[in-house]
Amino acid sequence: MSETLTRYAFRPMTHADLPLMAAWLAEPQFARWWGDPAAELRDVESNLASDTVRPLVIDDDEPAGYLQSYDIHAETGHPYQEQPPGTIGIDLSIGKPELVGRGHGPRVMDALASELFAAGAPRVVVDPHPANVAAIRAFAKAGFRPLGERTSIYGPAIMMARDA
Repeated sequence: MSETLTRYAFRPMTHADLPLMAAWLAEPQFARWWGDPAAELRDVESNLASDTVRPLVIDDDEPAGYLQSYDIHAETGHPYQEQPPGTIGIDLSIGKPELVGRGHGPRVMDALASELFAAGAPRVVVDPHPANVAAIRAFAKAGFRPLGERTSIYGPAIMMARDA
């Protein structure tokens, strides 16, 4: 498997991708920050039919990771609803272990944020766990700035934003 990505393209996740997602959820770089793999897989599968969550696969001729974008204002009680209307939340996990720690995260986040801004989003937010120093550093490299610590339904988070 290649240790590089040559392009940062995204495609919608499908049911056919769920076995690969299950394998990724078992990888240490996923498992450390995600919950129970079976429950997480059920959540991802339910998001395939969602009107507010857009599950995506990072695809560089073969799947390389998972990301999603979601409308924070469409989720009842979402803790970030004070953000400007049209703000989009995103999450990212590199699936292939050999791609982790090679600088792809910031470039993937930059590419996705640029795509969301082109579609009209005024702001993009992420919320890594405070102990996920590598993710916080990657998001900062992609132009996200910290807005402070929050508590989400998943626990403590550092809310970070990038504006169009």
